[in-house]
Amino acid sequence: MTDPSTPGIGAAEMQVQAPKRSPWRNVSIVWLIPVLALAVSLAVAWRTFSERGILIRIDFENAAGVTAGETAVRYRDVAIGVVEKVGFSSDLARVVVSARIDKTVAPFLDDSAQFWVVQPKVTAEGVSGLSTVLSGVYIEGTWDKTPGAPQDQFKGLEEQPLVDPNEKGTRVTLRAGDGQAITGGSPVFYRGVRVGRTETPRLDASGAVVLVEAFIEAPHDRLLTTATRFWNASGFSVSLGAGGLKLDVGSLAALISGGVAFNTFFTGGQPVKTGQVYDLYDDETVARENAFSRVSSNTITVGTVFVGGVSGLTTGSALFYKGVKIGEVGAISAFVTGEDRQMEVHQLVSLDIDPKLLGLQASATLPDVLEFLEAAVASGVRARLTKANLLSGSLIVEFAEVEDAKPAELEPDAKPYPLVPSVESDLQDVNATLEGVMKRVNALKIEDLIQQAISTLATVESFASNKELREVPKSVVELLDKTRDLVASEDIQALPGDLRQTVEELRDTIAQIRQDGVVARLVSVLESADVAMANISLASQEVPALVEDVRAVAAKARDLPLQDLVDSATGLLQSADALIDTDAARALPASLNASLDEMRILLSELREGGAVANTNAALASARSATESLERATANLPQLTARLDQLVARAEGLVAAYGDRSDFNAETLSMLREVRAAARSITALTRSIERSPNSLLFGK
Repeated sequence: MTDPSTPGIGAAEMQVQAPKRSPWRNVSIVWLIPVLALAVSLAVAWRTFSERGILIRIDFENAAGVTAGETAVRYRDVAIGVVEKVGFSSDLARVVVSARIDKTVAPFLDDSAQFWVVQPKVTAEGVSGLSTVLSGVYIEGTWDKTPGAPQDQFKGLEEQPLVDPNEKGTRVTLRAGDGQAITGGSPVFYRGVRVGRTETPRLDASGAVVLVEAFIEAPHDRLLTTATRFWNASGFSVSLGAGGLKLDVGSLAALISGGVAFNTFFTGGQPVKTGQVYDLYDDETVARENAFSRVSSNTITVGTVFVGGVSGLTTGSALFYKGVKIGEVGAISAFVTGEDRQMEVHQLVSLDIDPKLLGLQASATLPDVLEFLEAAVASGVRARLTKANLLSGSLIVEFAEVEDAKPAELEPDAKPYPLVPSVESDLQDVNATLEGVMKRVNALKIEDLIQQAISTLATVESFASNKELREVPKSVVELLDKTRDLVASEDIQALPGDLRQTVEELRDTIAQIRQDGVVARLVSVLESADVAMANISLASQEVPALVEDVRAVAAKARDLPLQDLVDSATGLLQSADALIDTDAARALPASLNASLDEMRILLSELREGGAVANTNAALASARSATESLERATANLPQLTARLDQLVARAEGLVAAYGDRSDFNAETLSMLREVRAAARSITALTRSIERSPNSLLFGK
């Protein structure tokens, strides 16, 4: 038997391998959740890190109210960052504030950036920073609008800067003897209008002059020229001049915090740039006096000698020529001439002259100035002392033209300066002048003036206390009330409407008149009337002669024997009365009434038969006849002539009348015919009584 543990000879060896397992066999999909969460967290962390901005450092003298994690950093009242840390510098001299700033603002944080802590503040200009009472203090920043080289360390300001870097304007420097009347933020005025502000005054390097930076806002900065003058406008000033006592009071802000004003008193100045230096004068009067008199660095020094004391003349006193300041006093020194009792004190005064103010070139040299002064001295110009004003004892030097001056010459070779000849000054003591003024005041009749004033006031008082005068306001009020009631009445209120309606009716009437051509017709009628009146005027010229002729005829007619004619006419009338008194004549009215009734019937038949049209035609003919009559009036002069001829004939006819004239015979014949006519009328009356229709139908 073989050993089972021993492999048999020739038997195949079996190889067994472990199964292969997938590495993802034990990985669950649940594990994706923390992986995704980790990725999101990393992305958020990276985004936060990349957008957190830059860290800057700001050093302050003190940082009252600034708290890490709470105090915001703002630009134009918009939060752009937050304070992360507040600490001290290594020497504990300053407070170091670390703030995280938005990276979009970082490119603008260059050397122009400024930071300060905003706190509530009360100044003469008003109250600022009130918003911090509720929200707490914050750090405000400002910078220009141009990106520059980024910085991360800044020096904080103790106060808000007076000028924003983004504000347009011009910055100038004012030079003054002292700065006690000016504070930081003082207003700058031009003709009473605020156009800028000043910064805090500072001393120059030598400590002898106070410098004040002033910012003039655009567009007012274009008013600045080399001819501009600045003066102190703080508080109030009192001056006494030819116009009397003058009191100038500035604004309240200027009274509290001071102020500066400027103006340009003459033209021709050149525009200035930032950094221009101006002198700050005490008041406007001094600025006006120095409008043309700014002594340049190129000064020419000359001298003059005054005999006696020069009390009131100091270094810096003005030198005038023809009312214009041309320089100033440089130095004063004394020297003595003569010996013992012949000793006499003289004052040597050096004068610094600006050639430009003399009308010479700014680069003029000493020979040029001496040539000018030599010609002036030859024409009578001398140096003399005069008072600066009435009340003060200060003196100034002037080159005055003296009439009848003693001959003198300029001494160009004198030492240490060329000498200008001088004359004695007629200076009066101020006390003597005031004494004279007081004497004149005492000589005034002030008591009489006061009595007149009292009398005038008494008259005014009596007039004002008059009872009737006091009743005037009451009467005026009553009159106003009545006037108000009258104006408010319905009739007055309706008056404008009535007037408007009347005007409209007048307009309609005028329009209708224009439309109907009434004006043209009226003009035509007036023209015709003018023609007729002209003709009548011509005819009336002959009327007086005609009247005289008629009077002559009447006078002759009175002489005629007309009594027989009257007797015959009386008999005729008696016969007519007898005829009318008959029964047939009394029955005549009834017959006439019947005839009238028949006539009415006939008229209606005529109307129906077109008689109206015929009548209209007849009227038209009458109108034509009227026109012919108008034309006939033109022949009135000829008619007048004919009437003259007729009168002449009538005179001949009257002359022919006599007792046995043909006229008498014809008159008797006429009376007989009248009697025959009366008989015929009687016969006609009887015929009409018998047949009334025969009058109409002819039967």
